[in-house]
Amino acid sequence: MNAEEIMEELKISRGNANMNLRALMDWGIVNKDLVAGERKEFFKADKDVWEIFKQIAKERKKREIEPVIKALEEIQDIDEKSIEAKEFSKIIKDINSLSNKLSNVMDMAIKADENWFLSKITYLLKK
Repeated sequence: MNAEEIMEELKISRGNANMNLRALMDWGIVNKDLVAGERKEFFKADKDVWEIFKQIAKERKKREIEPVIKALEEIQDIDEKSIEAKEFSKIIKDINSLSNKLSNVMDMAIKADENWFLSKITYLLKK
């Protein structure tokens, strides 16, 4: 679809359509599709829900999980002189551990097609 068709279908303004199309392209969910003989830009989205899920998971991990893990690692090594500092440090370590586990689960989901067993399960889920 081109931007005008999207605007008409969703009943949104040109600015709203352009802003959201750019955001979807930044996330890798929508791509420009060149049509021979046309001057307008056309946009195309993947129809495979599993591929869309993997792309969203990859982007959310990059934009949300990885910065949290980095920040937690930076504040994890505080001086534990007081009881409050020790409790704070333990909570930070637990949150960091949970964040790393979540990151690993997201990696498994993103790379599921590379694993024979998981690829068979995802194939069955697609049906």
